[in-house]
Amino acid sequence: MISEEQLNEYRLDGTKIRVIRDEMPENDVRGIIVAWDETHVMVRRANRRIVKLSRSYRFEAAALKRSDTESN
Repeated sequence: MISEEQLNEYRLDGTKIRVIRDEMPENDVRGIIVAWDETHVMVRRANRRIVKLSRSYRFEAAALKRSDTESN
């Protein structure tokens, strides 16, 4: 689970993030973190829609190469 500090850093910097939900890159969600609570994160996608995702997914900067999904 991603930490409060990391979420806050991504939000304050406006870092575009990638949420890896499974092994298929097509299913990744890319956007900017706008809010979160204990169990969910709200991400604003490029089309301005807000997506509510579980904090149990892996979050990483979108500028980085997609990491291996086996490292969960």
